[in-house]
Order: sequence, then C-alpha cells, then structure tokens
Amino acid sequence: MEDKGRSETEIFDELHQFKTRDMTHRSGKILGSMCTCPHPIGLNAFKMFLESNLGDPGLFKGTQAMEDEVISSLGELLGERDVYGHIITGGTEANIMAMRAARNTFKHNYPDCEDVNIVVPKSAHFSFKKAADMLCLDLLEAELDENYRVDINSLDELINENTAAVVAIAGTTELGKIDPVEKISELCLKRGVYLHVDAAFGGYSIPFLNEMGYDLPNFDFSLPGVCSITIDPHKMGLAPIPTGGILFRKKTFLESISIETPYLTEDRQSTIVGTRTGASTAATWALMNYLGKEGYRKVSKECMEITELLHRGVVEAGFNPVTEPELNIVAFTSDEMTVDEIADGLERSGWAVSISSYPRAIRIIVMPHVKEEHVELLLDDLRELRSLHSKE
Repeated sequence: MEDKGRSETEIFDELHQFKTRDMTHRSGKILGSMCTCPHPIGLNAFKMFLESNLGDPGLFKGTQAMEDEVISSLGELLGERDVYGHIITGGTEANIMAMRAARNTFKHNYPDCEDVNIVVPKSAHFSFKKAADMLCLDLLEAELDENYRVDINSLDELINENTAAVVAIAGTTELGKIDPVEKISELCLKRGVYLHVDAAFGGYSIPFLNEMGYDLPNFDFSLPGVCSITIDPHKMGLAPIPTGGILFRKKTFLESISIETPYLTEDRQSTIVGTRTGASTAATWALMNYLGKEGYRKVSKECMEITELLHRGVVEAGFNPVTEPELNIVAFTSDEMTVDEIADGLERSGWAVSISSYPRAIRIIVMPHVKEEHVELLLDDLRELRSLHSKE
C-alpha cells in the first residue's frame, strides 16, 4: 500500500486486468465446480444487504426476520417446517457445525468418553476431515457398495459406544450419488446415534426432481432418525457465493454449540463465524420467492436433461461412464487414454474439468450454466482427442 492513493480510474483498470484472468461460469467452460452463475434477482438482493451483520442480529431485525422465513421454507422443502438453523458460508461450515452439535450432545450424555468418533462414507466431502481435526474426533470411513453409495453393513460395523455421529450423503461430491438414508435412519435410531445428512449438492434438486416423478431416495426430516441437514443455496439454489445452510431438527442441537456473546444484541451465538453477512440470507429469500417451486423444478429438470444428453454422448464418443447418473454429474474413463491424458487434452481446449478420486475418472458437473451447446462442443473435443490419440 502506497502512502498516497491512486485514482479511481487506475484502480478499476487494474481490477479489470485481474478479472480477465478469471474463468467465468457463463462461458460454459467450468465443468468441475458445484457453483454456478448467481441469478440476477439474487445478486440484486445480495447487494441491498451488504451492510447487514447477522452476527449482531438485534441491529438488523428485518434481515433476521428474513432468515427465520428462509430456515422455515428450507425446512418445509426438506420435510419439516419447524426446524432451527442459519444461513452461513457454505457446506463446510454447515458440516462442522453439525459435527460440533453431535459431539457436544454426545459429551453431555457421556462426559467420561474420551475417544469420540464420527462415521462417514468414503465418499464424504473433505470438510468432515476438517471437522474431525478441529473437534478432536476420530474419523472412521465406511466402505462403498458397487454403486458408490455407502455400504450399510460397513457402517453398522464401524458404529460403537464412542460414536457421536453418522453421516449420510444426498448427492456425493464426486458422483452425485444418494446414500440409502432411509435404512441409515433406521440404523441410527436403533443404535441411538445422531444422523447428519450432507445434502449440500442434492438438497436443492432432489425434492423438485421427485415432484416430477424421478423417484429418488428419501433423505430428509421425514425420516425420524435425521437430526440435521446441510443444504447449499449457492449450488443448485442459484444464490451468490457464499451462501450455505444448516438445519437442525431440535433447538437443543443448536443450543449445544452456542456460546455467550455479552456485548452483542443477542446473548448467545451458534455459528462458527462471528460477523455474518445478511446478504446471503436476502439473496436466498429473494430467489425462493421469485422462482418458487415451479422455477426450481425447471432448473433441476433442465440440468438432468443435459446430463442425460452428455451421458449418451460420452458413450457414443467411445468413453466409459463410471455409473448411471443419479443427479447432474457424469463421470467417465477411457480404455485408450489415462484419466490424466483426457484431463490434459480437455484443458488444452479450454475446459476446466475435475478428476474424481474413487474411482479415478473425469468428473463433469452439469450445473445450470452448462447448456446444450456447451455439451455439444465438449463432445466434439472428446471425439477429436480420442481420434488424435489413436493416430499416435
């Protein structure tokens, strides 16, 4: 920082130069991210509430009222309107909050237990490794079945008297798979264990797809064993980054992670971050009211239709899908090229794809910014890449 400031023109000229180095979702070239172009309505609402701080909600009572409405609406979407929670930064914070609530509840009931653990599928998001590290929990990983969903028997074998929580996934990060949450709910009720569902990806699409007859597995608060759910409006909800959500079935779970905040307008605070923007809440409220269920059904349907188009195209181009898509993710390999060779070739053509770790495969997420024309261009490049490789 220099002693004397620079002109506004200079500043924004240089900002523009930084910006030109970024990829954009709108280009359709970002294929490995679960984020997408924020909806204009959400952007405008976000900008209106940049000053609001839900970390000190008594100063921003209108924004707090919006958050209450949003949490109730999300709860209703996920099977129970009377839930408790917050709009936060994203799935990582939500998952850490859930594991903290599970740990604190467990420690309250079993204060002498020292080696507390959580049981997660091998497909769980890396945020659970952060949670385990931060909260001093042992992380036990359950095996997956042949369809890359958590294996119930493996899960059951890992649960023991020190287990504070079990995690199930509704839309795995790598393949978009939905764990058998109904059976896991029954298991957790039987074993007396807290069940958290990470629906950061699937929470904003599974309910709408089921309304259209997709018959996807149930995963929400309609299952009695589910104690908390992560849902991310900045994924399929089209809200700006950062916008995540955490919902708890019981108020006591949220209270178990609250601490005293004597100099703020509320006595206690439960979120990990202190200062917490109300802009994310405003964007979520605006989009839920503007798009409604009809709008989100349309978004989810279009993503699935393009996913099916990509899946068929990958097969026709001579590549091998890892599995049938359950949500809007396509993963594939090749008999002729390594995964790294495919990724490098696509990167040279300007595509940003990612590689799943289990199994190792090219992973493409068909978010709302990915359109039919982008898929056609991608398939052209895949066919050309395969053709060039065969000539070498």
